[in-house]
Parts: sequence; structure tokens; C-alpha cells
Amino acid sequence: MEITDLTPAERRVREAFPRGESVDFRESPEETSHDGASWGPERTVRAEVLRALLVGGSAEEGRVAGLKLYGAKIVGKLDLKYAVVDHPIRMRVCWFERKPMMYGAQLRAVVLGDSTLPGLTAATVRVEVVLRLSCCRINGPVRLAGAKITGGLFLQGADIRPGSLPDEVDEPPLQLNHAEIGTDIIAGDLTVHGQLRINGATVAGQINLDRARLINPGGIALHAETLTVGSDVRANELHAEGMVNLTGARVPGQLILSRAHLSNPGGVALRASSADIAEFWLRKCPTIDGVVNLRRSRLDLLWAEPSVWPPVVRMDGLTYRLLHPHLPAEERVPLPEREEDGYLPYAYEQLAAAYRTVGDEASARTVQLAKLRRHRRTQPRHSRAWGLLQDVTVGYGFRPLRAAGWLLALLVTGTVAYGLRPPREIKAGEAPDFNPVFYTIDLMLPIVGFGQENAFAPSGWYQWLSYLLIVTGWVLATTTAAGVSRSLSRQ
Repeated sequence: MEITDLTPAERRVREAFPRGESVDFRESPEETSHDGASWGPERTVRAEVLRALLVGGSAEEGRVAGLKLYGAKIVGKLDLKYAVVDHPIRMRVCWFERKPMMYGAQLRAVVLGDSTLPGLTAATVRVEVVLRLSCCRINGPVRLAGAKITGGLFLQGADIRPGSLPDEVDEPPLQLNHAEIGTDIIAGDLTVHGQLRINGATVAGQINLDRARLINPGGIALHAETLTVGSDVRANELHAEGMVNLTGARVPGQLILSRAHLSNPGGVALRASSADIAEFWLRKCPTIDGVVNLRRSRLDLLWAEPSVWPPVVRMDGLTYRLLHPHLPAEERVPLPEREEDGYLPYAYEQLAAAYRTVGDEASARTVQLAKLRRHRRTQPRHSRAWGLLQDVTVGYGFRPLRAAGWLLALLVTGTVAYGLRPPREIKAGEAPDFNPVFYTIDLMLPIVGFGQENAFAPSGWYQWLSYLLIVTGWVLATTTAAGVSRSLSRQ
């Protein structure tokens, strides 16, 4: 279009554009764009004028042309659909009457910081340098699906709410699915009233969601399936109401959810199944309110205090090498018992392997013992009885000193009893001198023979004591052999 009927405000913009100079309509540097609807004609610029400058404008010789506005009221639709714009766009603290249209456009740089918009349509947009929406108030969907941004995407401090139009009510407020970001996504202190969708996106650098608020109760707050990043995902003190879905995510650095508040009562609060993450941090988080699903994920390091886990955790196929902080096994073994599908041997084996990796064999044995005790509850009654006997006597082979304790107690009992009342000789004059200690050992240990048991015969209740010693000796010997054999086979 030919720019002819310009208002004084628009004339200022046209004159500044070829030189890349700024036009500031603000009454004070502290002014915000929240009340932009009430701004008068002295700071009102038609969107069609801006489009004409961006698409057809040229630079003054020796200067770099560009649109640089502060505190302007933009009326009409800034339609840059499929446009190729070589000039940077900087429109800060501006108020937009209608959502800008940048679908399929090729742009150099776009900065809309501190502005108020009814949405942004920029799916498949190409931006060479940077896209900044920092501290914007956006009352409608931000569509950036399939966008390719060579530099970074900045959303820190933005407040994004769902649209009120019929076709926008059920639409995620912030859509970045399948976007390609050349450096980082910086979104600290971002607030999204609805779903942040970033499925299939590729970010060459990191994603920063520190102190972000994602509010979508009963739904999905963060939808980041098959997300791929080049380094880290930082979400310290993230507040998420709704599911955080990281299924299939690839994070070669750190996924940090330290001090994060994750809540989805009655549903899944954190889903990171089939993910590949180097370091997963849930440090100093309050207890997650909802189910946690980590099935089939591979982690090098998992940092989580026991208090972070909810009553139900899905961990079938979860693999991790290191577990921090290093705590006694007794504080960690309740976690495998929270598996939704019941007894899962692999979960105990994985936990024991993590303790062995750091050289804590005692804790690894404690985990193995907890595994057998948990398994016992799934067996028939007769098998449970035999397992309980092995547990009490030798701790399934992981507590062999228990058998020594039992044997010592029985030895003392027999020695005292038979020392006070020696049994009679079976064949008078042929028996060796009676020794209550070795006589008791003869009764208890079937593989040991000192000639005492066959030479003397107790009577009365002493005879019943001998039967008890014989049976108990056999049981202890059998359970000890079985338990130690099981323990050695695992080593």
C-alpha cells in the first residue's frame, strides 16, 4: 500500500524507520501496556502502516532500517503472513488490538517485550536472530508450532492465558510443538493458564523454566513428549498444577526439578517414561501429589529424597546407575513397595545395584533381604512359613550370624540343663566321661560326632529337650545352607 493519509504518530514512525531510530510514545519509562486500550490517537498506529514499512520500506544510506516502537497502540491486524522481512521488529510496551499474524513469515528479529496482545499466530515462522516475548501479557493462544528460530526464544515473566473466542477455548495457550530453537528457551517466571505444549521440539541449548507457573488442574500442564535438548532443562521451583509429561524426552545434561511443586490429585503428576536423561534432580521437593511414572526410563543419576515419592510410583524397567543423596538402605526400600503393579523384583535389583556401584555392599544386602521378604507375601501359606523360618534364622542367607546366635543360645541352654542333671549311661562302664558342652553339640550338629550322644540317654523332660535340640539343629543347618547358597549364587 502507498502510505499517504498518515496521522502525526504514524508520520513519526515512518520518518524514524529508514534510520532505525526509536519512537517512544510513553509518558514515563515505568509505564506499562496494560491500559493501552485507553490510549489516545496521539500514540495510535495502524497495523497496515507498519506492514507497509516492514515489507516495502528501505534504509537510509549508511543506516540500518528497523521498526523500533515504545508505548504505541496498534489498531487493526499486523498481517505478515508469508512475508519476508529483512528489518528487525522491536515493539516494546505496545498494546495490540488484534493478534499479530506471522504464519510462515521469514523474519530477522522480533522483540515484543512488555506488550499486551490478544494472541500471536506464528506457526512455521522463521526467525534469524531472536524472538522475545518477555514480560508480555497475552490473552489468547501463542501459536509457534513448527517455528524455526536460529537464536533464542525468550518468554521470561510472560503471562499467557487462553483465548475467549469459541475456536480458542480448548486450545493450549502456548504451543511450541515441533519447534526448532537454535540456542535456548528462556522462560523463567513464565505463567501459563493452561497447557504449555512443546511435543517433539528440538532445542540446541537449554530450557529454563525456573519459577514458572503452569496451571491446568486436571489436565496436562507441560506436554513435552519426545522433547530433545542439547544440554539441560532447568525448572527450579516450578509450580505445576496438572500433569508434567516428559515421555520420551532426551536430556543429555540435567533435568532439574529441585524444589518443584508438582500436583495432579487423582491422576499422574509426573510422567517421564521411556526418557533418556543423564541427571534427574527432584531435590528438596515437597511430596508429589499424584502418581509418578518412570517406566522404561534410563538415568545416569537420580537425585531424590525418599520424602518426594507419592504412595504410587510406576518404575517397571527404570534404570539408574547412581542414587543421591546416599542414605541407609532402610530409607530407600519402601520405594519399590510403592510399585502400582505390586511385587517387582527388578526394582529391588536396580536399587541393590546402585548401592553396589558406590561400594556399599551392606546396604545392597539389606535391599536383597527386603526383596525376599516382599516376595514372601506373594507366596502360598506353606511357602511363607518356610520363608519366615529362613528369615528369622539366617535372614535368607544375608544375616548368617543369626544362626550362630541361635546355636549359641541353644548350646548354653543344653550345657546348663545337662550339666545340672547329666543323662544316664546307656552301657555302664563303657561310656566316656560326660561333657555337657560336647553332648549338646552332638545333639545339635548332625555332621559332628564326639561320641557323647550315643553313650548317654536322657529321661523325662530332658529327653524332650534333646529332641528339641536335634530338630532345631537340623533346621538351622538346612536353612543356613540354603540361605548361604542363595547369597553366594547372587554374588
